[in-house]
Order: sequence, then structure tokens, then C-alpha cells
Amino acid sequence: MSPLERLTELFREFPGIGPRQAKRFVYFLLNASPSYRNEIARIIETLGNDVSQCVSCFRYFPQFKSRGPSNMCKICTDPSRDQSMLMAVERDVDVESVERSGAYTGRYLVLGGTVPLASEEPEKFVRLPELMNVANKGMYKEIILGFSATTEGDHTRLIAQEWLKGHSDNGLKVSVLGRGLSTGSELEYADPDTIRAAILGKK
Repeated sequence: MSPLERLTELFREFPGIGPRQAKRFVYFLLNASPSYRNEIARIIETLGNDVSQCVSCFRYFPQFKSRGPSNMCKICTDPSRDQSMLMAVERDVDVESVERSGAYTGRYLVLGGTVPLASEEPEKFVRLPELMNVANKGMYKEIILGFSATTEGDHTRLIAQEWLKGHSDNGLKVSVLGRGLSTGSELEYADPDTIRAAILGKK
């Protein structure tokens, strides 16, 4: 297999990237300057050294050497955030989308994806045990299930609600985003006003 074919295959593994897009990426890099390609290669090579995963919410965050190493992101260490609310989202990019809306000031937990429809062991695909762990600790008054309005997002929401069912007796409110999000839309691609409407309409 040639380097062009191998690189095309690697790009195809990116979320949402098909074979034609992957090939366009390869030819773009071939036409780019050597310094551009070298910079991309350098950043990819050092990415794991400069980015850490938060031990609290599991999102990835940049490490700033001037501030010293940290195992928690700036959202989780911000004392001004509402410590009584937690929003569970599918992916890191969903945190960024919600933050742009400016409508939510609590903390997060990134599940790491959605549960496939045919799965019989959902905990193998997403961080449901971690979600249960924070629910068991009684740290929050409300947990918002902030998933995409897709088939798998709805499927994951139903499973999470089932897992959290017993905690309502202990005063924990479990809510979901309102349908400001149209059916089939992913949180990542929703505009800030739509996300704000969905948060304000949570139930």
C-alpha cells in the first residue's frame, strides 16, 4: 500500500469523513508547503504531551506549562460554576457547544459517545458507571441528560434514565433537554440560540 493510500485510510477513520473527503485531505497536504506539513506532524506527535483528560468530567483540555500540571480542567476547578448541577453530554465538542450558548453554568460529564441500538451491555460503550458514581455520591441536585436528538442519542437517554431511576427518591432531579433541538440534530452542530432554548426548555 502506498503512503497516499495509507494516509487516505487513516483520514477515513475520522468521524464523518468519507473516502472522497479523505482523499481531498491527502492532496491538500501534498500541495501544502513542507513547513505546513512539518507543523501538523509536530503537533500530532506532541498532542498527548500537551493535552490531558480531566479526572472529573473526562473532557480533554490543554496543559499550560507556565501554570504547572493539572489533572482537572478549568471548568471543573472554577468555583463560580453551579456545583449543584451536572450535564451529561456525548462528546467533548458538545461541552464547547453548550458553553457558547451561555445558558448553562453547572458542571459536565462526558460519556464518550452513545450506546448502539443493538447493544446489550451499554456500559462498554459509554461512561454510565461513572455517571452512576457521581449520582451515588449525592453531589448534585440535578443531572441534565444533554444528548443529541438522534435515534442513538434518544436511546442513550432512555438507558441513562433507567440507570438513574432509583435516585429520584433521594431528591435527585433527572431532566432532559427541551425540544428546541429538532429531531435528528446533533448537539455539536446546533447554534447557540437553539441550545439555549433547549436548556431553558429542559424538563
